[in-house]
Amino acid sequence: MSKKLRVLMIGAHPDDCDISCGGTALKYVQAGHTVKFLSLCNGDRGHHAMTPDEIRVRRRGESLAVGKFVGLEYDVWEDSHDCMVEATIANRERLVRDIRRFNPDIIFCNRPNDYHADHRNAAILVQDASYMLIVPNFCPDTPAMADTPAILFFSDDFQNPPFVPDVAVDTTDVIDKQFEMMDLHVSQMYEWLPWTYHTLDTVPEGAEERLEWLHGTRVPREGTPLTLEQMNQPQHSEICEYRFARKAAKFRDALIRRYGAEKGGKACFAEAYQLCEYGGPFTQELIPF
Repeated sequence: MSKKLRVLMIGAHPDDCDISCGGTALKYVQAGHTVKFLSLCNGDRGHHAMTPDEIRVRRRGESLAVGKFVGLEYDVWEDSHDCMVEATIANRERLVRDIRRFNPDIIFCNRPNDYHADHRNAAILVQDASYMLIVPNFCPDTPAMADTPAILFFSDDFQNPPFVPDVAVDTTDVIDKQFEMMDLHVSQMYEWLPWTYHTLDTVPEGAEERLEWLHGTRVPREGTPLTLEQMNQPQHSEICEYRFARKAAKFRDALIRRYGAEKGGKACFAEAYQLCEYGGPFTQELIPF
């Protein structure tokens, strides 16, 4: 496929896209496609020691640093508060306008069943916006799209209903750069999340040491990939190499369907997605790697 794609990845918070589809984003950018991350809130509640205004400014700076590092636009709804994302008509209109202005071929977002209300409402907003994108008299100040883009949900482990992978992406070749992306979210990766996991006292001081800490137990890059059973040892954080290696093990059949037994069977890291039935038609050319 020679067409250069426009890819919109929507998360509730700054860093959601980095974690859930960051490897896929890197592969799009490396292939010359245009990628945008959109956070539907400013992350201003996500800290144990800083004020909302302090963390809002800091997380905005971290998001901009990721955008510069990867080569993508990282937009944040600066006036939308963390833990308060709602599927309102006003937010639906705002999202419709944002999507129309970017004019994506494909959208990635959360599923609507999730532990965090912000994640659920972000997913609902995308679904509520999906048909409205082509309705000229809805938000007539922003030209309607000709077609609804394909919409894919991030993978998760929730069981009601369970995630079913329609597409899996081998991210082994970009996993180290994805960790460098996440490393730029210092306030989240090395302060807030460790505080919530009760492991803040284990975070090293030095930048290199912190990045190694973020990786956690290293997953072998060569040879036979680890099985799910081999990845059951406890980790200091859910954001570690095992998180992404588990996806490769869990969604091995989907990887083999996409890449064949040789490549798919050896993938060490992966991201997977489920089609949203409210989106437009999906073809494999929309994820051309």
